Amino acid sequence: MNTPSFKIILFFLLLLKVNSFSQQLIDTLLLKNYQPISIFKIQKTDLLKGKYPIIDLHSHDYAQNEEEILEWILNMDACGIQKTHLLSCNWIGKPFEEFVKKYSSFHDRFAFWTSFDYTGFDDSGWSDRAIQTLIKHHKMGAVGVGEMGDKGDGDLYGYPTPGRGIHLDHPKIQPLLAKCAELKMPINIHIAEPKWMYENINLHNDGLLTAANWAIDTTKVELGYEGLMNSFENAVKNNPKTIFIACHYLNMNHDLNRLSKLLDQYPNLYVDIAGRMGESAVTPKTTRAFLIKHADRVLFGTDNGMSQTMYRNIFRILETDDEHFYIPDYGYHWAYSGMNLPQKVLKKIYYQNAIKIFR
Repeated sequence: MNTPSFKIILFFLLLLKVNSFSQQLIDTLLLKNYQPISIFKIQKTDLLKGKYPIIDLHSHDYAQNEEEILEWILNMDACGIQKTHLLSCNWIGKPFEEFVKKYSSFHDRFAFWTSFDYTGFDDSGWSDRAIQTLIKHHKMGAVGVGEMGDKGDGDLYGYPTPGRGIHLDHPKIQPLLAKCAELKMPINIHIAEPKWMYENINLHNDGLLTAANWAIDTTKVELGYEGLMNSFENAVKNNPKTIFIACHYLNMNHDLNRLSKLLDQYPNLYVDIAGRMGESAVTPKTTRAFLIKHADRVLFGTDNGMSQTMYRNIFRILETDDEHFYIPDYGYHWAYSGMNLPQKVLKKIYYQNAIKIFR
């Protein structure tokens, strides 16, 4: 039975089996389980440190105890992070005083932001009370207010009471925004979510993997994407002396031309790049051009924990011209490419703009 004809038959049977298995895989593999590994024999750059000293203007209280704070500082040292700004908001779940006390032994490595307290917002004296709390926290070392946030229902992050149903351009917020200008305290605010989260969750949504998990049901929020952007722009326009930092590229990675026009129009507006490497490194040429044009108004931020790997993934995207690499932590199915930013741009984003704002 080892004749040439038998071998041919066996070969075709095996071929049919392989094809059948391949077809079955194609028919049953879920997109969320797809984990491609690049086979391109191309440049791969491993960066241990950022090219210049770095001030991280967007992080949170990730450390659970002093041991983890010390570990975080070691990771910062290993990656060239000079200082980390810890943003406060209601989901942090602790008073500002406790927040500061926890890091008090390491104040040279961390800076602290506070949040507004919306308790009793409907009372006539709310603005005055909130301003007094703001002044108190400023004297305790708060350098800014944020992360504030509005994803449609006006749930401005605050402690201990969030601003449910309140948007940034609400008249009662105006005195606080003006006071922030007087105290030289920038506002960091998270407006909306990436545009994919507002698109239909179907086979045409190219951010589907992440969009499905972070989808915004526009039938259940007061403001949709455009309404949120209008509310934000109203506040920026009406408070020209207050610095606003729109974190996460103002969630406009899909339309950087629009974001560019806003930066041209409002000199008190900045953006941070925190938590949006997955959205920006898929359009490296367009994003690179944007960052070069607005290098004076872009701030470095992470918003993704405190590991060395996290920092180094960002360095690779900003500093190298590597192509077609995957970072599973970013949640999308896209491959990424580096932007190879000019050195003078890196300096501004990494630390010079932060020093300019905070003297």
